[in-house]
Amino acid sequence: MSTDFSELFYLSLPQLGKIANKIVENKCGKTVTFVIDATINYTNICVSKCKFCAFYAKDQGFILSQQQIIEKVAKAAKMGATQIMLQGGMNPELNIEWFENVFSKIKKLFPQIHLHSLSPPEIVFLSKLEGLSYEEVLLRLKNAGLDSLPGGGAEILVDSVRQKISPKKCNAGEWLEVMRTAHRLGIPTTATMVFGHLENEENIIEHLLKIKDLQNETKGFIAFIPWTFHPGNTELDFIPKVGATKYLKVLAISRIVLDNFRNIQASWLSQGFEIAKLSLFFGANDFGGTLLEESVIRATGKDFKPAKVEEIVNAIKSVGKIPARRDTYYRILEYY
Repeated sequence: MSTDFSELFYLSLPQLGKIANKIVENKCGKTVTFVIDATINYTNICVSKCKFCAFYAKDQGFILSQQQIIEKVAKAAKMGATQIMLQGGMNPELNIEWFENVFSKIKKLFPQIHLHSLSPPEIVFLSKLEGLSYEEVLLRLKNAGLDSLPGGGAEILVDSVRQKISPKKCNAGEWLEVMRTAHRLGIPTTATMVFGHLENEENIIEHLLKIKDLQNETKGFIAFIPWTFHPGNTELDFIPKVGATKYLKVLAISRIVLDNFRNIQASWLSQGFEIAKLSLFFGANDFGGTLLEESVIRATGKDFKPAKVEEIVNAIKSVGKIPARRDTYYRILEYY
């Protein structure tokens, strides 16, 4: 099976685009969605110290106070955000009660905000820190206000690769088991893939097939987001950045392999707006979020500024697609 899909890499970019675009138009028509959101990175202190990460504290570490987090949520909510992603390093100083307090405060003050927060590595870390099962951690966080779990920390779900780039982080089986547990508890999740570092094409296919198999089992993934590795300020800064051709190729192959996913997101954050517009013809039906705040990609030295709603709307319209603002569950809130 893996060998069959690996042969997709031998197809030309136009061939892959034609197949992927036909699939996405059959599933989603010409509608392209986006969400108004913010990512709040609550700490850069992290025991994992992954080789591909520019964000973790090498000198000055920080932990946002709960008041600072509330202020950032308030600012995002005022700008129309419906989704907040709280993510950070694996910091031994922050126990599960800290997260329960933060989540419950946010939900009390901003009941309209959907908390799409943490990620499987953070759940695995809290599980080990507290001596609790994944189920116990997730249930406590869900009761405190967690609505859905992002797919961060997947990178490539092949342990031989993970041992090279993130040996202190959860392994592929643990990532998948957290997601399986979340789905069983009624917590929907997204899935991600970061490529363009030390993986090969077989590893990419293996990653996609593991996610596809879990989706067949649980139906709990609401979207898939592939993006490219940015080497700036990391231990892997000798690796050249992935170009647009490889990005679009992997995006199209993701759409072809993941036939049980409806939503696949373009990555304007890693590729820029022009390539993100092209992505809409290579399998993507979602433009991602406005990202009113984000610190991890910025740490690599890449220029970053939030996207304005009108910029996303105009970008989608400019390629003949229909823009629509959505919530985290991909329910349409407004057409433009």
